[in-house]
Amino acid sequence: MKYSEYDFNNKTILITGAAGFIGSNLAFYFQENYPDATVVAFDMFRSGETFSNGNLKSFGHFKNLLGFNGVVISGDITDKKALKELEHNYKFDFIFHQAAISDTTVQEQDLMMKTNVNAYEDLLKIAINHGANMIYASSAATYGDSDRFEVGFEQPNNAYGFSKVMMDNITYEYLKKDLDISIVGLKYFNVYGPREFFKNKTSSMVVQFGHQVLKGLTPKLFEGSDKILRDFIYIEDIIQANILGCSPKKSGIYNVGTGKARSFEDIVNILQKELDIDNGKEYIPNPFVGSYQFFTQANIETTEENLGYEPKYSMEEGIKKYIPEIKRLFEQEVK
Repeated sequence: MKYSEYDFNNKTILITGAAGFIGSNLAFYFQENYPDATVVAFDMFRSGETFSNGNLKSFGHFKNLLGFNGVVISGDITDKKALKELEHNYKFDFIFHQAAISDTTVQEQDLMMKTNVNAYEDLLKIAINHGANMIYASSAATYGDSDRFEVGFEQPNNAYGFSKVMMDNITYEYLKKDLDISIVGLKYFNVYGPREFFKNKTSSMVVQFGHQVLKGLTPKLFEGSDKILRDFIYIEDIIQANILGCSPKKSGIYNVGTGKARSFEDIVNILQKELDIDNGKEYIPNPFVGSYQFFTQANIETTEENLGYEPKYSMEEGIKKYIPEIKRLFEQEVK
């Protein structure tokens, strides 16, 4: 499905984090809809390197790009030499910046800032030099302890959320200048869908619960899960927002969610219904009380008004569309 009347054919598009969840979905969106576009997929593919928390430094996985026929470049956005080569070798029309340390439990604050904040400004300078519109991933993690999910009410409670606030602050500073490009930041809420599996423990509870059910396990939910609500958004609505963000003169920072909070209980109920398996539910104490968000819900009024964004997938519709991929992953990657 095309989300814009704009023709991306014969345009050159840079996607950072292109072997990750959202980046790879963007890469295939352009390949399927605009076969004459030049898509440069830049990613720091995974190695065995881990952070102090034991999680991988990069979730980029070649399997997310199987079937992709654009340009693939392995590189680190903090490597100024690699960025110089990108700037020298191509003339970009659009930059979709999805690369980041997105693991909220990472303790290396110095690396978080270099990767998420400083590298973003370096890429923004390339966008300005090339006259390329910049669309980048911000995050609902910027809201943290806030009880108001609107731009301007951020209260991050971890280094990741803070780094995304700093990215947004850089955007505001650059937008004060008379630029010939647009800069659009998208605050993603809880995204789920195909190509997230290789995020491992940081993948959505939709795929994690789905695989628990297929294994014959009883899904474990925190006590009171029917009252723990999040704004869960299907990947295709995230892609829609990115494409709509390409429109000129739409600069700004926008929430991308459904505007409707749903419970973790709902996820399990829908999954078991769609899989036609009822393993029941088990309730366990929530060890994170005091440092846990019990509610997130995107205010998407400005996103709808300025970008023309309209979420297409309810949770029921999103999970139903996702089920075949959850089953395929279970057969090929989990079993």
